Amino acid sequence: MLMRSRPFWLVLASLLSTPLAAAQRVDLDYHVRFLPDSGQAEVRLTLARGQAVRYFDFSLGADGGYSDFQADGEWSQDNPQRGVWRPPAGKATLSYRVRIDQQRDNGRFDARMTADWALLRGDNLVPAARVDIAPDVELVSRLQFELPPGWKGVETGWPRIGKARFRIDNPARRFDRPTGWILAGQLGVRRATLGKTEVAVAAPVGEGLRRMDILTLLTFVWPHVQAVFPREPGKLLIVGAGDPMWRGGLSGPNSLYMHADRPLVSENGTSSLIHELVHVFSRIGDTERSDWITEGIAEYYAIELMSRAGGLSEDRYAKIRTQLERWSRKVTSLRGERASGAVTARAVLLLQALDAEIRTASRGERSLDDVTRGLMRLEKASTRDFVQIAENVLGRPSKVLDTRLLR
Repeated sequence: MLMRSRPFWLVLASLLSTPLAAAQRVDLDYHVRFLPDSGQAEVRLTLARGQAVRYFDFSLGADGGYSDFQADGEWSQDNPQRGVWRPPAGKATLSYRVRIDQQRDNGRFDARMTADWALLRGDNLVPAARVDIAPDVELVSRLQFELPPGWKGVETGWPRIGKARFRIDNPARRFDRPTGWILAGQLGVRRATLGKTEVAVAAPVGEGLRRMDILTLLTFVWPHVQAVFPREPGKLLIVGAGDPMWRGGLSGPNSLYMHADRPLVSENGTSSLIHELVHVFSRIGDTERSDWITEGIAEYYAIELMSRAGGLSEDRYAKIRTQLERWSRKVTSLRGERASGAVTARAVLLLQALDAEIRTASRGERSLDDVTRGLMRLEKASTRDFVQIAENVLGRPSKVLDTRLLR
């Protein structure tokens, strides 16, 4: 007996109702053992199913910081600055050593390990890599530390799933590395929950970081940070130490670093702490010689959020603007790969003027906050992107942005 063919719409409905095959979850475990006597860490990557990843092509840099590679499968270094690991089928392991100390020409350290503690960025423990992952595979990454005798704890910006174990999950990437700041050793830590974020402020014992001062300032500004930025991290780690660490602030994924001697609010009225916090929340990147956007937005809110929280009077706010004008009076263009302090100051003045223009045109209904939220949707923003978003918010061409500063 001949069977009648099913109507097309029934076939289509059947296909649409059939659930797609779930991605195969494959464990990728990182094990880190600090070796203070050698100034190194031993790192081991263990892939539960080697066939899930065709290769890892690591960027090893030019300073020779990585050494002693041992691998299951094939390891090759045709170029000293790159290393390629091709795992075999089944459980596969790659191990190596990485130098922790990173010292600038001026003698200051971006990363350092002593007999009692280590302060570093996880980005350097596991170098960036081009990774060829099978299309139906999802890597599940975890980070485990093995601490030297006498070291009491370890902190990262990732969720803790054990005493010295963390879950690494970055939805924007298929290859999850333990990026952001890491601090281990004999530590002092203060914790609080602000909004939806677990905040930890940590420093090596005796380094003089004012942990409670930092938490208090964050408590004041946090509601205003939430009002501007539609996303907030589940966890935030703030780390710091004294000399000879670099005397500034640096942000990273879910984390930031502050030198212990940096004031929470500088004499010029801005806050390095809030500046770096804005970087963590906004994650605004830039392209096409537009670093003024990233740094200008962070510095604008370092002042603005303090003002909104009641930390700046109107006359103090006006004095800050006068200082910015004096500092940036010789700036003729904002464009460049890296924004100097003077360029950043001039960018803040431009952003303040744009905010006023938007508020006036919208009768207070919109502001620069709307532009900032638009920038956050982009992976990287150019000056052209900024102008387009701002003028879309404004509803017409901007007089403020019609300037040689942006050309």
